[in-house]
Amino acid sequence: MNKIIIFQDLEKKDYKATWEYQETLFQQIVDVKIQNRKEESQKPTPNYFLFVEHPHVYTLGKSGDFSNLLLSEKQLEQKGATFYKINRGGDITYHGPGQIVGYPILDLENFFPDIHKYLRFLEEVIILTLAEYNIIGKRSEGETGVWLGVGTPFVRKICAMGVRASRWVTMHGFALNVNADLGYFDNIIPCGIKGKAVTSLNVELGMDKVDEKDVKEKILKHFIHQFECTFI
Repeated sequence: MNKIIIFQDLEKKDYKATWEYQETLFQQIVDVKIQNRKEESQKPTPNYFLFVEHPHVYTLGKSGDFSNLLLSEKQLEQKGATFYKINRGGDITYHGPGQIVGYPILDLENFFPDIHKYLRFLEEVIILTLAEYNIIGKRSEGETGVWLGVGTPFVRKICAMGVRASRWVTMHGFALNVNADLGYFDNIIPCGIKGKAVTSLNVELGMDKVDEKDVKEKILKHFIHQFECTFI
């Protein structure tokens, strides 16, 4: 079991280029697993964790409903945004500046072969990170991600999640709103859930801008603790 994770901060990067890069890393891991099975060998599989910030983009999961995008192709262009239908779970979401996107590309057989547990661990990483800012993040029953004000009329989502897994290898991940322009969420029904708001860490803290480097450091700290791993 290899619990070493190769970490890369891609900084600002186009969504499609990042998606293709994820696919390349994902396939590397799968190829090692296939080779191990064929040759009855035990070559360790690598793990990766990417941070990235995307230009304005809307993505729709494989089971998502296209009608949850409330913009035409021309309106997308006017807003400087792109749209992709992709191979993760979940419905529609938005990525853009001021949002920390994390893509763990892990062989879960190095950790635990359990997708449900994996998602709960990702949520816990974000919940613990928010707690350091005295923000109480919670899970909402039946809905993936991290929410604030659960059980009140003011419930709002601060972190969306959607993953793909094959042969116990994951890709895609989470998007935490830190200094996000929430106006872009008005153009979709986020995650296909009507009547629930979206928020950002800077809004909750009443700040113009939160230090994103600091947030990233906290996420990594809690990820290391939760997954009992090492970053290189």
